[in-house]
Amino acid sequence: MSEAVERVLDVVTETAPEIRAGLSGRREYETAENPSGDQMLAADVHADELLEERLLSVDAVAEYASEEREGTVESEGGHLHVACDPLDGSSNLKSNNVMGTIVAIYDEPLPAPGEALVGAAYVLYGPITNMVAAVDGAVTESVVHSEDGGAERHVVDEDVTLPADPVVYGFGGRVPDWPADFEAFVREIEQDLKLRYGGAMIGDVSQVLEYGGIFAYPALQSAPNGKLRLQFEGNPIGYIVECAGGRSSNGEESLLAVEPTELHQRVPVHVGNTGLIERLEGALAE
Repeated sequence: MSEAVERVLDVVTETAPEIRAGLSGRREYETAENPSGDQMLAADVHADELLEERLLSVDAVAEYASEEREGTVESEGGHLHVACDPLDGSSNLKSNNVMGTIVAIYDEPLPAPGEALVGAAYVLYGPITNMVAAVDGAVTESVVHSEDGGAERHVVDEDVTLPADPVVYGFGGRVPDWPADFEAFVREIEQDLKLRYGGAMIGDVSQVLEYGGIFAYPALQSAPNGKLRLQFEGNPIGYIVECAGGRSSNGEESLLAVEPTELHQRVPVHVGNTGLIERLEGALAE
């Protein structure tokens, strides 16, 4: 792992307890929407501001972007370009369900393809706070501990790998809005897998990494390009799952191969065990 990528992950680790501690007092919605048209909670804005300030203070970081702001923020020098979903699943805040932070580290200016990723991670604010990070083709899980005003990662799994036998599935979007071919695929696999869907992508992806299976936020009849963002969600999660021995897909090819056209570009996201993703692509191609 390069020292620069490690430093970015350290900063995210150090910031995570502050983001989590700030959730309870920031449950109200802002008057403005983010560039993707989603309502922002005060907690979204708080997390974004913390990450922008801390990450741009890293000498190696040249650029910061998040789904909460229109464009990128640049810093002099540096060679890394960081894209964040500061608070994935923030709509879960009012119901006190799981949410987290996603970080994508590219070595090309944004928007960049997933093939330009040199690292990706997510922090999950569940019963415990943990970080799952992919660097150099390996995925590591750590528990984030707050200590003496700071925070450290304590590794609990040095080689996160998808189990060979899938157990769970979780799919976003309303069923009446699913395309017929996707719904047919769901009806087929739901006979063998257990439903796990919590409204925060990284919570559902974490279930897939632990038990094996598939997560998808597919193309919808009302949103043919899906709802999730390539730079902030699709690429980093696809990178993590592929490094863990699984596959990602936009329905036709790896998410990492999708050519970016704009910073807030949306994309259908399907990740999980290779066999399930191959079956899904086959179903969508019929």
